[in-house]
Amino acid sequence: MRISEIFFSIQGEGVLIGTPTTFVRTVGCNLDCSWCDTRYAREGGKDMTAEEVSAAVDKIGAPFVSLTGGEPLIQSDINLLVGMLLEDGYHITIETNGSLPLDRLPTSEEIMISMDIKCPSSGMSGHNHYENLDFLSPRDQLKFVIADRVDYLFAKKVLVEHDVNAPVIMTPAGGIDMLPLAEWILTDKLWVRVLPQLHKIIWGERRGV
Repeated sequence: MRISEIFFSIQGEGVLIGTPTTFVRTVGCNLDCSWCDTRYAREGGKDMTAEEVSAAVDKIGAPFVSLTGGEPLIQSDINLLVGMLLEDGYHITIETNGSLPLDRLPTSEEIMISMDIKCPSSGMSGHNHYENLDFLSPRDQLKFVIADRVDYLFAKKVLVEHDVNAPVIMTPAGGIDMLPLAEWILTDKLWVRVLPQLHKIIWGERRGV
C-alpha cells in the first residue's frame, strides 16, 4: 500500500476527539474536495507492506489507530492491514469519504467507520453513496463538513430523508469557526454534535499532527 505518513497525535475530529491516536495516512483519493486540507496526500509517499505498517503502529503502541487519507478504501490491501490490527487488539477508526461501498470492510466491534457525506461546497456531492448509510451502526459516525448555509440545509435534508443509526457530526469547513453552524443547529433543534478540528486549534495548519 502507498503511505503518506504514520504519526502519533490527538484525534482532532468526531466522537473520539481528544484521544491519543496513531494515524496511518494513505496516499491517493478518488475525490477532489474544494476545501481538502490534506492535498499533499494525493501523491508521493512510499510503498509499504501491511506487515511494515503494522510494525510501525506497534512501535508507537497507542491502543487507538486511525486509517485515513486520502481515501484508505482505494488501497487494495486495506482489509489485510485491518485484519492484522484487529488481531493485535487495536481499536480502529476507518476514515472514508462515503463514495465507495462499505460492504467490503470486515465487521468488528473494534472498528468505527467514520464516513462523510459530501455537501455541495465540496464539489463532490454527486459522488455520495447513500446506500452506505444502511451499514452504519451506533459505534460508527457520520460527518458533514459545512461551509455555508447551503451545505447546512443539504445536510439537514439528508438527515430528514434517511434513517441514520449512528452519531452525526457537523464541523465547519476550516475546522474552527463554529458560531454560525451552532446557531443554525440550535434554532432548528437538530440532534447532531457540533465539533471543531481540535488539532488545528492546538497546532494550526501543519502536517503530522
